[in-house]
Amino acid sequence: FNFKEMVEDYLVELEIRNYSTNTIKTYTSIIHSFYEYLQEETKLYNEKDFLRSFKKYIQFLKREKKVTQNYIYLVTVVVKKFLEFHKIYFLEEISAPKRTKSLPKSLNEKEVEKLINSVTWDEEDDESQILTKLRDKLILAILYSSGLRISELINLIIRDIDFDERTIRIRGKGEKDRIVLFDKNTKYLIETYLAKRSQNSEYLVVNKKGNPLTPRYIQIMIKKYGKKAGISKKVTPHVLRHSFATHLLKNGVDIRVIQQLLGHSSLATTQIYTSVDMDTIKTIYDKAKM
Repeated sequence: FNFKEMVEDYLVELEIRNYSTNTIKTYTSIIHSFYEYLQEETKLYNEKDFLRSFKKYIQFLKREKKVTQNYIYLVTVVVKKFLEFHKIYFLEEISAPKRTKSLPKSLNEKEVEKLINSVTWDEEDDESQILTKLRDKLILAILYSSGLRISELINLIIRDIDFDERTIRIRGKGEKDRIVLFDKNTKYLIETYLAKRSQNSEYLVVNKKGNPLTPRYIQIMIKKYGKKAGISKKVTPHVLRHSFATHLLKNGVDIRVIQQLLGHSSLATTQIYTSVDMDTIKTIYDKAKM
């Protein structure tokens, strides 16, 4: 195989299909890791040898790298797609293993309130510190009130915000736009932050140089304020998105509306995403029977 050319051609195809930057990075990493492992194998010129090498690689990932079942699933899917793009069907008989359906625990309404209110500033803070904290508070509020993915927040353009309607146009996966909402408190935070900041950037949330924030910064920031708020649960951008969906469902919002707000193409995805506890199910059942 001319592996370098194969990868370059495949990456071009992924970009044409409008795969996200993060997805392309993940696919590239998986393909390169598999190829590096193949260098130790001497017989790769027929389907039988290649199939054997792939199975050994999966065994290596499980035993040596201790990866999750979901990662094995991803490796299987990515490598198969990569080969099939090049009309190579050596792995045709391999089926991707079932993924484990583990969901993050959602925060309750009081925990979300504590989290957002944990971002405070005082008279000793200078303007730069206040602006940073104001931006962090805005990030927490908008992730929860709009149910955004972290990538959607990072790439959010100011002109896509309609302040009168309190809506945001999101460029979703596969060139599919959707409209999400935000509450009055989040509107106030956005307007205050934009009025105070000096960076001339089209992006909503930026660093001191006016560049978009990194996912890592936001993850660390949210974890920090979760600890400050005294929340024992793991707090991540995904947990806030999950909490957004769960709270809508608890308050009687139709699941198809939640599907649209989350940007899911399949209702089945939303049904898994918005799993609720038995107490909530009992409450909805009792109301329906009254």
